[in-house]
Amino acid sequence: MKELKAGIIGCGRISVMHLSSIAKSSRAKLAACCDIKKERADAVAGKYNAKAYYDYKEMIEREKLDVVHICLPHYLHSKAACFAFEKGINVLTEKPMDIDYKTAEATVNKAKEKQVLFGVISQCRYNNSARLVKSAMESGKLGKVISARSILTWSRSDDYYLGSDWKGTWDKEGGGVVIDQAIHSIDLVNWIINDEVEELTCSMANRGHKVVKVEDTAEGFIKYKHGATYAFYCMNNYGVDEPIEIRMYCEKANVVFGYDDAYIYYKDGKTEEAHQTANTLDCSGKDYWGFQHARQIEQFYKALLKEEPLEISGEEALKTHKLICEIYTKAGYPK
Repeated sequence: MKELKAGIIGCGRISVMHLSSIAKSSRAKLAACCDIKKERADAVAGKYNAKAYYDYKEMIEREKLDVVHICLPHYLHSKAACFAFEKGINVLTEKPMDIDYKTAEATVNKAKEKQVLFGVISQCRYNNSARLVKSAMESGKLGKVISARSILTWSRSDDYYLGSDWKGTWDKEGGGVVIDQAIHSIDLVNWIINDEVEELTCSMANRGHKVVKVEDTAEGFIKYKHGATYAFYCMNNYGVDEPIEIRMYCEKANVVFGYDDAYIYYKDGKTEEAHQTANTLDCSGKDYWGFQHARQIEQFYKALLKEEPLEISGEEALKTHKLICEIYTKAGYPK
């Protein structure tokens, strides 16, 4: 079996999930890493026996890579991806695809044009809890979704935003709690319902932060073409990161799940449940990241090696990205 030659652009916080996943994989090896902060790139290069670069274009030009992992600020995702596509390199990028819809769509089209694979990280879809609910939906055991709701109450202090030169900005992050934290819970519901959005109403505000202008609170109501409704609420003014909760009222069952656990209560009295497995990565990431990057990254590698179809392609990720962008547009943000 061919060993894929991988590179990573961006050696900040989230990169540890990619680096550990690559190291764990039998299908790939980290050949090069890049960060504009020399000490970061050098540290990763030393740990993983890779070559350090400080300009991603130089890395891509010099290294004959099979795949590039992108762990950059949101506004740079598409820019770096398209440069790699032009060189015939496959890309797996962190979410979100970009900070607007048209740019993300153009990036998907560029990957098609260059006939390379484009994947977008949505690691929460690989949680055991989400997999159980999606499987039950696809098998018909749940019946149609009548209504769903998600609640996210997390903590992001002013100090959190002050510690970054791009977090909490409209032009670099693209928003606040919706595009950065709630995007995963919104993605899970949208993925499971799997229908076209027909109507959307929402509102958002900055209620608790003094150092940023992006939203820290948002709520909305979505109607889907075939009748399902979805209400969401998210805020990052809470004192701690509470577990997210998603509930679905379906024709044949009631569902309660989050990142770690899922419970399905069927109307015939039967039940099903799933729980998160232990961390298998050689790193200690944030609890809310989960540890399913390894599953998605390995699936991307299998698709590159033509062992199975790509599950979360750019086209697939574009569905949720479109919804996220519409939430901001409907709420009138950025102002």
